[in-house]
Amino acid sequence: MGNRLEELQAFLKENPNDPFLKYAITMEYNKSGDAEKTLAGFQDLQLHHPEYVGTYYHFAKFLEAQGKKEEALYIYQAGMEVAQQQRNRHAYNELSGAYNMARGLDEDDWDD
Repeated sequence: MGNRLEELQAFLKENPNDPFLKYAITMEYNKSGDAEKTLAGFQDLQLHHPEYVGTYYHFAKFLEAQGKKEEALYIYQAGMEVAQQQRNRHAYNELSGAYNMARGLDEDDWDD
């Protein structure tokens, strides 16, 4: 696993503003259980590459796993807005479904 991370970081040095490389590195941190670097990676992506729609689903899932449900719901919503702006129906449906599931864990009524 370390090799893949090192390779991605080397690529990122050559292309420091590549959102896909940042995303791939963040997902490697997530796989290895480094919550601090995972959070920092997702926050960087959302701040500097808000149009990178792939971030939102995995960022929100990460937050849910950390027990931060309200923050996760906010990230799902932000991702749905980006997907809607991009007319990305697949991403929108994925985010919307995950959002409703996250809300449904504690609530019987999704209409409030």
